[in-house]
Amino acid sequence: MEDLVTARGMVLKHSPYGDYDWVVTILTAERGKITAFAKGARKVGNRLCGTVEPFCFGSFKLYASRTSYNIVEADIENYFEGFRQDLETACYGTFFLEIASYYTRENNEDVDILNLLYLSLRALLKDNISNVLTRCVFELRALQIEGEYPGEPSDMNLSDSARYALSFIVSSPMEKLFTFKVSDEVLSEIALVVRLFRKRFIDRKLLSMEMLSAFDACL
Repeated sequence: MEDLVTARGMVLKHSPYGDYDWVVTILTAERGKITAFAKGARKVGNRLCGTVEPFCFGSFKLYASRTSYNIVEADIENYFEGFRQDLETACYGTFFLEIASYYTRENNEDVDILNLLYLSLRALLKDNISNVLTRCVFELRALQIEGEYPGEPSDMNLSDSARYALSFIVSSPMEKLFTFKVSDEVLSEIALVVRLFRKRFIDRKLLSMEMLSAFDACL
């Protein structure tokens, strides 16, 4: 028995399946991370063509069976076209998608990670905050959401400004996260903390880091 459900979320990745289909990973508000088939979506003119690309955010109508989801319709609210026009922001955005995929699990609710991902991608497309700071904010807040943020490292001699920034990132309302700037010196301190935590809490190589390292010397 199949049920028709609607889930709002963002496409994290897709891979080809068969001759014309995509297998799509979507981070949704209602059902967490799910894997769904988009049948015929690789055919030009198919109703799903272009709607199941990474970064697509919107509502997905799905048939849900015991073993799989099949996408019937997609109403995309934001295609994040900017990532298709600028290689640097695309590399940052792809890194964010991979981090979000790493921290989330199939069918576990992760609304906060979805909201953080959406706001972080929007911040990348604006000029009011640097891409490196946006990345640091995204990584630190993701740790906090997942309950893994250990607090500032006791063995690092951080400036008061860096300590304040770390506290702001993990405790402020999400809509305020990308409303501040820091000096280059403070950003270097924050980036060191982020690098330390990434090595501690992520136990595999992130494929997107190789390309991102060409633009982000603080990785």
